[in-house]
Amino acid sequence: MPSSIFVNLPVADLAVAKTFYSALGFTLNEQFSDEQTASFVISDAIVVMVMVEQRFREFTEQSGVADTGTAREVINALGAADRDEVDRLAEAGLAAGGTQGGKTQDHGFMYGRSVDDPDGHRWEFVWMDVSAMEG
Repeated sequence: MPSSIFVNLPVADLAVAKTFYSALGFTLNEQFSDEQTASFVISDAIVVMVMVEQRFREFTEQSGVADTGTAREVINALGAADRDEVDRLAEAGLAAGGTQGGKTQDHGFMYGRSVDDPDGHRWEFVWMDVSAMEG
């Protein structure tokens, strides 16, 4: 069973991306970062690697990258400890250049908000009350 996930995303401006992901509270791992890439540790098991588009293309045989302005290539959803953490993450992302990524979801037992990073990659922050679902 895999023990980690590494999310690799193309970005137009590495400095802008670094500002965004740092604002979310993700930790920059300098050891795996350079002038073309930035590695951010989200948790012990999750790392997001943002890289300029030219560098990103070196990892795929395809010539292009998804146009996030017209199509959604993925929704990266992260669990949050509570509703306040959902709001904190969403507000931090918006303040750091992200845009609202759809409507807030509030189903009582589940609460989520989405933010698109400056390159249009969607990040969804979700809290669920598992005990409310079990009954």
